[in-house]
Amino acid sequence: MSALSELYTEIARCEDCELSRHRSRVVPGEGSEDADLLFIGEAPGWYEDQQGRPFVGPAGHFLDELLLSIGLRREDVYIANVVKCRPPSNRDPLPSEMRACRKWLDRQIELIRPKMIITLGRYSLAQFLPGDAIGKVHGKARTKDGIIYFAMYHPAAALHQQSLRQVIAEDMLKIPPLLAQAAEVVAEEHKPEQLSMF
Repeated sequence: MSALSELYTEIARCEDCELSRHRSRVVPGEGSEDADLLFIGEAPGWYEDQQGRPFVGPAGHFLDELLLSIGLRREDVYIANVVKCRPPSNRDPLPSEMRACRKWLDRQIELIRPKMIITLGRYSLAQFLPGDAIGKVHGKARTKDGIIYFAMYHPAAALHQQSLRQVIAEDMLKIPPLLAQAAEVVAEEHKPEQLSMF
């Protein structure tokens, strides 16, 4: 059993906040255990709560399309949420619920060790870059503690506001060059020193 699988078992037993009382199934996250890209949404919705999987409803289908646009599938990345249980009636997660769940997200990041974290929506953004507004920082990258943070609108926003669909699609296309750039920096840092010959 992998460390992530063990973590899922711990998350399934979690009763640290009220959300645990209302869930049908816990939604820890899924994807490649050594993914370079970690996408973090807000909270599971109705479909996710039923299946125990993140981003399987209409917003998830759009996310799948976005991944395909950069030549990736769900299995190539890791997808999680700030909170692991669905808030009743799909309301926004409360600060206390996000605090209670933060340890699980931190542990996932520690185990996966992504090169890039893509925050989907304002709640995810606030966890990593508090004080930033999604409207101002979407499509922009920032490096912190060796990880690239990249803010995007939540895919669900495009379902409610069609004009955002193109914005989100364009932001997604910026990810591969940023990842390639990060790989070059790492390769440069680990390149053996050339000894000059006299």
